[in-house]
Amino acid sequence: MRLDSGMGAMVRSMAADLGLPLITFYGLHALGADDTTALLAGTVAAGARIVWVAVRSRALSHFAMVMGAVFGVGLLFTLLTGDPRFLLIKHSAMAAVVGVLFLVTAFRGTKPLTLSAQQSFMPAKAEELAAAYASSADVRRGHRVASVVWGGGLLAEAVLRVVLVFLLPVDVMVGLSTGLTVVTFGLLIAWNGRYVARRERAAGSALVSA
Repeated sequence: MRLDSGMGAMVRSMAADLGLPLITFYGLHALGADDTTALLAGTVAAGARIVWVAVRSRALSHFAMVMGAVFGVGLLFTLLTGDPRFLLIKHSAMAAVVGVLFLVTAFRGTKPLTLSAQQSFMPAKAEELAAAYASSADVRRGHRVASVVWGGGLLAEAVLRVVLVFLLPVDVMVGLSTGLTVVTFGLLIAWNGRYVARRERAAGSALVSA
């Protein structure tokens, strides 16, 4: 089973998750709203999308729960301090939490986050993916390597964003933060594709040799 199966679904979901708050922020900003108001509106819009997806699918994924919790914390700190930067740092908090989960589940437990992600984006093949993971040491090793790379990449993105949030103006950082996420995931997805292709070539060579 390909490790990059379901990437198309993930990219489409990310485009909606990232695009909605970005459009809301810059739209309201153009109409004269201040940074805090525009960011709060963008965050509320993102939260509304999480609820809509959960209602539509009649299920609340682990990713949705993490995102909802991080959005809530970001809103709380922004309302308490009046500093809109907390609504930008929430993206780093979310990336860091998911990155740590990738690393932890790579070596502990029976189900790596890469497998959970595959199953969430390909629910019709969830059992097939789980069976392949349970029966093949090669598939398990592939998931472990992918989990480490994704975890490390997301943690690096989280740290870089926090530094930039306190160095750049909020209105600049809103777009740059989204761009940073797009670039990070783009690089990780590209690596994932090359890694899978390399593994498939190696498996094909082994079969020919046998």
